[in-house]
Amino acid sequence: MNHLPVDFKVDRSNVSDTEWDLRVQLAAAYRLVDYFGWTELIYGHLTARVPGPESHFLINPYGLNYDEITASNLVKIDVDGTVIDDTPFEINHAGFVIHSAIHMKHSEENQVVMHTHTREGMAVAGTKEGLLPISMFSTSFYKQLAYHEYEGPSLFLDERERLLESLGDKKAMILKNHGLLTVGKTVPDAFIRLHALERSCQIQVDAGAAGTLNSLSDNVASKSGADREAFLNSNKVETGQLEFAALMRKIDKIDPSYRD
Repeated sequence: MNHLPVDFKVDRSNVSDTEWDLRVQLAAAYRLVDYFGWTELIYGHLTARVPGPESHFLINPYGLNYDEITASNLVKIDVDGTVIDDTPFEINHAGFVIHSAIHMKHSEENQVVMHTHTREGMAVAGTKEGLLPISMFSTSFYKQLAYHEYEGPSLFLDERERLLESLGDKKAMILKNHGLLTVGKTVPDAFIRLHALERSCQIQVDAGAAGTLNSLSDNVASKSGADREAFLNSNKVETGQLEFAALMRKIDKIDPSYRD
């Protein structure tokens, strides 16, 4: 039986305060994905680019549950998949391919990438219609959602350019027959977008089971999406900061070990 060292701690002397804060936020995001029931065993990934001139990003250790992720055991790698710091963990190659595709572009807006394999997300990803404008949440993505054709479990590097081309300037993407993906400038930014996309898919699956889907008109869907985005961006703090801080307080009450 393979016993992974869940309690492994990174050498803090090699980690800047800025990187440590990022590690804590990203670890909290993993715990929140677990809290909301969005996990698929040990698969799926949330990654964040480490501040600085190097093309380094943080990814989850392969083999750990999301409720075992901590700030210390996140693995730092480069866009070639090389592990930067000493760690007993390996990484999942499929996660490296998808996430490095976006991180290697050095976009200031896409510092964080979140990818899930939820039941509802994969259900919508498996439909010809994709996400429909049938709820307040889904209108945020009306004409703002990218799609990427399924090529398999994303194991080959040549898919990276096509992933980038599919994403374009969008902040959310459905990987057809696969799952959901969001990007953001910060962990809170990407997470609040993922929450809205997951909720949109949940509502669509539930509504489809309940009756005939009632899609909003182009004008209503466009106005609703624009109004919702304007509201979310109207606060004096960056998008998602208030919501994510509240969610971190919730996780702190349940299990603050992600901060270790």
